[in-house]
Amino acid sequence: MGYNFQGGKLKDSFNQKLKNFVGSLGPAISDGKKIPFADSDLSYALELQHNRFKEKGLNIKYELYDRDKRTDASVGAEWRDARYESFVCHEQYGVKKKITKNGVVLFDDNRHNVMYTTITDVISGIHPDNESISCPNCGNVSTLAQLQGGCPYCGTVYKMDDLFPKVTGYHFLEDVAPTSGEHKAKMWLFILGGIVTTLLLGVFGTVLSLIRGDFNYSIIPTFIFILPIYGMGTGFMAYGIYRLVRLFVVGPRQSHGKFGTIGSRNSFEQRMKTISPDFSFEYFTSKAISLIKTAVFAPNEHNLMFYKGPDLDPYFKNIIEMNYGSALGLTGFQEDYGKVFVTTNAFFDVLYTEGDKVIFKRDVFKAVFVRRMDIPMDMNFSMTKMQCPSCGGNFNAVQNKYCPYCGKEYNIESLDWVLVELSRKQPSANAPAPNNKQA
Repeated sequence: MGYNFQGGKLKDSFNQKLKNFVGSLGPAISDGKKIPFADSDLSYALELQHNRFKEKGLNIKYELYDRDKRTDASVGAEWRDARYESFVCHEQYGVKKKITKNGVVLFDDNRHNVMYTTITDVISGIHPDNESISCPNCGNVSTLAQLQGGCPYCGTVYKMDDLFPKVTGYHFLEDVAPTSGEHKAKMWLFILGGIVTTLLLGVFGTVLSLIRGDFNYSIIPTFIFILPIYGMGTGFMAYGIYRLVRLFVVGPRQSHGKFGTIGSRNSFEQRMKTISPDFSFEYFTSKAISLIKTAVFAPNEHNLMFYKGPDLDPYFKNIIEMNYGSALGLTGFQEDYGKVFVTTNAFFDVLYTEGDKVIFKRDVFKAVFVRRMDIPMDMNFSMTKMQCPSCGGNFNAVQNKYCPYCGKEYNIESLDWVLVELSRKQPSANAPAPNNKQA
């Protein structure tokens, strides 16, 4: 496996797909629009999240805006293993969220973030997404990318490997550093405030001196020329203090409780590679986060093919937004009867409802994943009709494992990770007040 943490430029074709993904994220969450170039797990989780808002009677206006006005995302790290080539991209975005119910604003937030996205390609295999193919059921011609969501003519659903390259994960971290434009605007705001404050104090002192009758008119030139300069210096110093305080407040707040995850990556990867040489920690992380979100937002987690655990805590049914907190810690690892069981602590920033309130909290979830080790990963493209073995009905078994026609369970053998437990650990301290607007 090769890693490169030097960064670089994303391929033009990848960059365009990433832009389309980012531009579609807000409409996907707010309006339930389809999102392009996302893997199937991520797309389905976003669809379920939108439905959760509708179920709660909530409306959300979710908007991303480019803070640094750069044309391309920066690549912070890239890696490749036997099958995948992945890039972690970062760019400075702001996220505006406004949640209302019956016209009443329950949550209004505007945060300055760094958006991290992972875009993944396969080294082996083919890229057939734009190839035309006749639907095996009705014969009409569509692209393979169109057939992923079911044939647009006859509705037949097929099971097919995800088409690459694709966005396999995204999350936000609150940005400690401002962009160049934000830095200048905020700095001059502090400087202007320093000048105005100094002049007001000077005027106040002058009025007092006039009242006492001891005002010295010879200091007027000092008042005119020196006080503004003094105010500029005071404002600049105040801005420096503001930046320093923000650094020491936001940084520890984001890293709270995550230090125990240090070393998890190498430990987990070394163990897994003895079992599966093609193992990718990055692929596992993206898969784990998507499965957690899907289980949380699903109306009934037991209808999901890739969830095999007990009933979820009712708390999860009140979650309406989950942002991965950039930490997934390994706490347990066990091999048993051709399967590997992995226990993790997953850190999230969540929004959840409590009565008529929307509350922001940093939370930690225990998640246990299982994967069969006797079935090798195969990234070559394949396409199969999803058909109930009992009645022959065709449906999307990935999203609903029970046949809608006869009610039988569709027991397809999973070739990937399965979530078998999801529980809430002791929550960390609440974050700052949720209605926290930033200039």
